[in-house]
Amino acid sequence: MKLSGFKYLTGQGIENIWKNRMMAFASFCVLLVSLLLVGMSVLFYMNLTSMIGGIEDKNEVIIYLDEGTTDQEIAEFQTDLEQISNISKITFYSKEQAFEDLKKSMSDYEVLFDSLGDDNPLIDGFRIQIEDISTISTTISEIETLDHIYSIRAPMDFVNILTELRKIVTVIFGVIIAALIVISMVIVSNATKASVFARREEIQIMKYVGATNSFIRVPFFVEGMITGFLAGCVALVITWFGYDSLVGLLTGQADILSVIGMGSIIPFRELAWKVAAAYLLSGTLFGAFGSMISMRKHLNV
Repeated sequence: MKLSGFKYLTGQGIENIWKNRMMAFASFCVLLVSLLLVGMSVLFYMNLTSMIGGIEDKNEVIIYLDEGTTDQEIAEFQTDLEQISNISKITFYSKEQAFEDLKKSMSDYEVLFDSLGDDNPLIDGFRIQIEDISTISTTISEIETLDHIYSIRAPMDFVNILTELRKIVTVIFGVIIAALIVISMVIVSNATKASVFARREEIQIMKYVGATNSFIRVPFFVEGMITGFLAGCVALVITWFGYDSLVGLLTGQADILSVIGMGSIIPFRELAWKVAAAYLLSGTLFGAFGSMISMRKHLNV
């Protein structure tokens, strides 16, 4: 096909959007709703898993050292801990600091602490955070091979609950998102079929006067592509506004944030380009190929 012919057919596709604006608007609305359903579900899943990850980051394993461990041995022990890959953060917790924190938390027992004088019954330790809690058992086993360990305290029950919660959320939302994608494709397909069916006589007349399949398809392809692209643009704007509004609402709810952790919510600016690319590409492809597939049977005259 010559460039001039392609330009003509592209112009026809753009012109057809206005000529058949009611059907084009119907296809636009269907594409918009479909994109929003899938897009919002994916964003909700991403934030939910991020929140679970934020809770996981608060997990803490405490390692108590043998009484009488020297400063040199403590330094060597920390070096050995740093060699374990699954540990994301290491904090030394001295017995002096632990004793001060204990006195602050039990201020009503000041007389008891005074009776101890300079004696400190506590021992030095380390507080560590695990990067991947699903392998926490393996990590603790590695730690137990080190010297100078008196005991290890790890929130295993908490870890097991979070691990199972992550699996359940992944499976449930995987099924929901897959179902929404299938439903959206069926709805878009039906909408484009209705649009093409309304113009079946136009397609058949063009076939009878000798127009090739490519000549007929290109305007529909352009029309569907532009409609899908516009639906993607509007879906992006609605998602952006709705997402930021919801985050702003949550910002004013201190009780909620104390539970889910505001830091676990992903800012939209970090996702903007990915969301834009997904919406625009998906909308354009759904609109363009949906129109072409739906008109296939009308070309066989």
